[in-house]
Amino acid sequence: MVKSTLPQYSELPLRGGLPSSWDVWTSPGARYFGCLNLLTPERVAAAAQLVQRGAVFAMNWNMREPNPPLFGRQGFEHEVTGDERATSHDDVLHGWNTQSSSQWDGFRHIRNFAAQADEEGTGHYGGVPDEEHGMHHWAQRGIAGRAVLADVGRWRIKIGKPLQYDTADPIEPHELLECLEDQGTELREGDILLMRTGWMQWYTQQSEETRARLAQPRDLATPGLRSGEATAEALWNMHIAALGADNPAVEAWPPGANSTPEHQAEVRADKRRMHEIFTHTLILPMLGLPLGEMFDLDALADDCARDGRYEGFFTSAPLNLPSGVASPPNALVIK
Repeated sequence: MVKSTLPQYSELPLRGGLPSSWDVWTSPGARYFGCLNLLTPERVAAAAQLVQRGAVFAMNWNMREPNPPLFGRQGFEHEVTGDERATSHDDVLHGWNTQSSSQWDGFRHIRNFAAQADEEGTGHYGGVPDEEHGMHHWAQRGIAGRAVLADVGRWRIKIGKPLQYDTADPIEPHELLECLEDQGTELREGDILLMRTGWMQWYTQQSEETRARLAQPRDLATPGLRSGEATAEALWNMHIAALGADNPAVEAWPPGANSTPEHQAEVRADKRRMHEIFTHTLILPMLGLPLGEMFDLDALADDCARDGRYEGFFTSAPLNLPSGVASPPNALVIK
């Protein structure tokens, strides 16, 4: 990995006692973008040169998957206006949750209570007021750059440690780098890292009964990155622009599954310590690293396994929704 010019995690200034990248980028509006500031015109132009075959891989899952939606979210109703005699039709989505399928978590999605208490602010990234964050910032800029796939699911099978998809099977941060090394893939500053676990492929093979059970928040358990500050530190030190994964929460679920019940109880009694079991509260509001969840990576992974190229040109056009919390990625990888 090429040495970065950015500070290491241990060198970041503290807010609420936690490392923060709020002041790493100082251009006007930089706090709306966090690590997306790394997607410079030069890096986008270089990434475009990765297109060799014109093979296009779409990241959005079927909007009705997972079905039923996870985390207690509700499914939507799709109304098509007009009947068979009408000149035209429109779509109307009733009760649509932008996080019910493939999604970017925006900076309005998660706050950090330690930073909120320290700054007497909102606890959202950059100290930006809650309602001023929104997906419209990312949409108006667009997200484009070099994508690198870490096919952790295949790699874990290769080393004899296949992921267990119905448990909170933890992926250690160093395993991401070991997987990339095994693939012969170089990670560079400003890359969009895509982590495939194979969870979505497993989910589509499950019965309706199993899917209904997984939709119950108390019963959902999935593999993912091990929760905790070590994961946040490792991801920051990679100096990537964003991280997208094919599992429901990027990190293992449920929060705290890889810690003791006593530790979980202590953390839940003090929300300022939530980062110890739920790394979202560091990654999004403190480090400004966008997280993508339930990205459809299977076709891309199959192609990468065939040709040995685990990189491509990444584009994403989030919804231009003022004050929006999240958005389908509308993302492509082109090789």
